[in-house]
Amino acid sequence: QVQLVESGGESVQAGGSLTLSCTSSGSIYNHYLMAWFRQAPGKEREGVAALYSSGGRTLYLDSVKGRFYISRAGANTLRLQMNNLKPEDTATYSCAAATHRKAPDPYDRNWRDPYEYDFWGQGTQVTVSS
Repeated sequence: QVQLVESGGESVQAGGSLTLSCTSSGSIYNHYLMAWFRQAPGKEREGVAALYSSGGRTLYLDSVKGRFYISRAGANTLRLQMNNLKPEDTATYSCAAATHRKAPDPYDRNWRDPYEYDFWGQGTQVTVSS
C-alpha cells in the first residue's frame, strides 16, 4: 500500500506563489503516472497537472498552463509549483498515483480521470484571496 502525503497549502493573496509537495512512501518511479487534482466546494474534482514516469512528459489543465508546473524532487516527492495564483485556484489539492493504465488512451485524456489512479493523498488546502 502506497501512502501519499501532501503539504504546502496555505492562504495567499492573488498573484502570489506556492509550492505543494507530495511525499510518497515508495518511489514515485514505480507509478506510470502521477498527478495533482483539486476540488473546490460544490465542484467536481478536476485534474490540474500530470507527469508520466516514462519520458517525463507533463500535461496541464488549460486554465493553469503557463502558471503551474509539475515536477519530481528526488525519488519520493512530487511537486506542484503554482505562480500567479487566482481566487479561482482556491481548492483542496490532492496528489494521486496510477500503477498501470486502466484503458486505451488514444486522445491522451486518461490523466484527467480520477478512476485512472490507485492511490490518493488526503489533500492540502489552498486559499487565494483577491
